[in-house]
Amino acid sequence: MSSRDDRIAASELAASIAARLKRTADGLVPVIVQDATSNDVLMMAWMDDAALAHTLSSRQATYWSRSRQSYWVKGETSGHTQRVIEVSLDCDGDTILMRVEQTGPACHTGTRTCFDGDRLL
Repeated sequence: MSSRDDRIAASELAASIAARLKRTADGLVPVIVQDATSNDVLMMAWMDDAALAHTLSSRQATYWSRSRQSYWVKGETSGHTQRVIEVSLDCDGDTILMRVEQTGPACHTGTRTCFDGDRLL
């Protein structure tokens, strides 16, 4: 892990929040990211407790990359940042809804949202 990953991993989630989360077997919770102004759904990502704690304390959207097995702060390399406005848990505690101010495209393909692609219905 990088020193940035070590700092994020050291972030501690409040016990009252941690107790409400229902995680996958690998300790992750899905996050739906929504534009706070337009209400468009921008993307879906994953967080563990440390990523959520870092997000809550820094207001910088921080995720766990399952493919890279490391943390990523949205926009850290691209400049396409997400300033966190609001974070909510669903009624079961198994999904996070995060409302953000998005700068630039949200999707790694360069589109505004990851859901600009194929419509199935």
